[in-house]
Amino acid sequence: MKVVVVEDEIRIREGIEGLLEMMGPEYEFAGSASNGKAGLELIQKEQPDIVITDIRMPDMSGLEMLQKMQELGLATKSIVLSAYSEFEYARQAMRLGVTEYLLKPVSVDEFSKALNTIKTQIEKEKNVQPQALGTLEQIMGTVLYGQTKLDIDMDMEEYLLGKYGIQTRQEIAEVCIYLGTFYKDKADRIQREWENLLSVNGDLQFCVIKADYEQSLVIAIYQFHDIRELERRIQCWMLQHAANMELAAVGWILAQGMNGLKDAFDTLCQYMDWSLTLGQDVLIAYPKILQVQTGVCIYPIEMENRLKAELCLGNMEQAQRIIQSFLNYFSCEKLYTPKDIKECYVRFTWAVINITKEINMLDYESLNQQEILDRIMRAKLFWELESILQELFAQIGPRDLEDGIAHLTVRRMKSMIHEFYQSGITLDEIALKLNVTPEYLSMQFHKEVGETYSSYLKNYRVNKAKELLVGTQMKQYEIALQVGYTDSKYFGKVFRESTGYSPAEYRKTHK
Repeated sequence: MKVVVVEDEIRIREGIEGLLEMMGPEYEFAGSASNGKAGLELIQKEQPDIVITDIRMPDMSGLEMLQKMQELGLATKSIVLSAYSEFEYARQAMRLGVTEYLLKPVSVDEFSKALNTIKTQIEKEKNVQPQALGTLEQIMGTVLYGQTKLDIDMDMEEYLLGKYGIQTRQEIAEVCIYLGTFYKDKADRIQREWENLLSVNGDLQFCVIKADYEQSLVIAIYQFHDIRELERRIQCWMLQHAANMELAAVGWILAQGMNGLKDAFDTLCQYMDWSLTLGQDVLIAYPKILQVQTGVCIYPIEMENRLKAELCLGNMEQAQRIIQSFLNYFSCEKLYTPKDIKECYVRFTWAVINITKEINMLDYESLNQQEILDRIMRAKLFWELESILQELFAQIGPRDLEDGIAHLTVRRMKSMIHEFYQSGITLDEIALKLNVTPEYLSMQFHKEVGETYSSYLKNYRVNKAKELLVGTQMKQYEIALQVGYTDSKYFGKVFRESTGYSPAEYRKTHK
């Protein structure tokens, strides 16, 4: 598969080229460009299978380039590189048909995963050939996933009309049922329920296509009497069977003929996240959804500040209540755009990550931030957003400071530091209490912990100071005394050397 890279930073550009070489010979590096304008020319020339592009670039941005590619009919899979702060840019990219997007800096695992996802899609599309199709589900599936329009000749028209009563240019109603992560386990059951609902009235003819990548079922209804009545009936069915629809978001759109199925589905997918705003018992109908009036969404900064304070004080029950209040914040009578809701979730989630990292209450190194952002971006149901925060909160707590410490004497030493750090305990005093020499204790501590006694004590005091700066209103001299420094100016100097901030700056930044 041919790959083109469009990135204005040469270091990143060369890094991606190196990653491609690691992925194996099946990925052919077809060239690179430093801006969207040059990238578009290269893409037209090379006709690659995959384009990897940055969002912000000179001359022509990555989004503008993707838009031009779409207008030119260049059916190329694309991976967008972004930072989580560029949330809106990444969201626009998804609307332009972007297959995958990756957070900078790009990790080898995520890069490999994105390429494999695209490879699977390309292989699936190549293996589905129109001439091998027989059932209506296969034909419509080819249209829905095919890279090109279905070649509908006279024989095909006669076949569709004679066997299914379908005129190739007639309107087809598409119902999209999004199940998210429950798709694998629930798709078959949900499909049977919808088939039963639609079959009650014999005036409807339809088929169901499984859209695995989108975690959705697509129902194409090709025979009906009154399109407005059909839409109304589907909304009524949703309300009547709300108990069974708790896992799904349901959308509606009209496709113009068989070859319009894919464009209609792609359009509808862009608006399915309006279920976050309207609720799962409301049919997301396009283009009616464009007329929804929404209010201004104000980020609950006070809620974030209270959460930081409670986490720093170790009040986990109260912190859980604040997180629940945040989840309930979007359930009021006001309507907000899905974009605003997701931006609030990104900001709130990263605030939780940053503060728990600062106070050593989160295993930050093992946290997959790319996956978290990806889940927020793709969420179409509120329970998907809620589960992200709840799963994150479940990982928060006092870190087990004894992990990897095999030596009992070192464990006892660390316990004594944690107990007596405020009183200025010395290495000699600890060695005396443990009945070992200071030299032996210092050597063993450095071997097990990876840092010296004085460095560990300083860092432990600074972390405790961070908690007090964010979680309390104590003055600097009070915090200095609390963590074992009698001289507040010296404490300020040590704090700045460790964090890059003065205590006042740190409090202002993290409160």
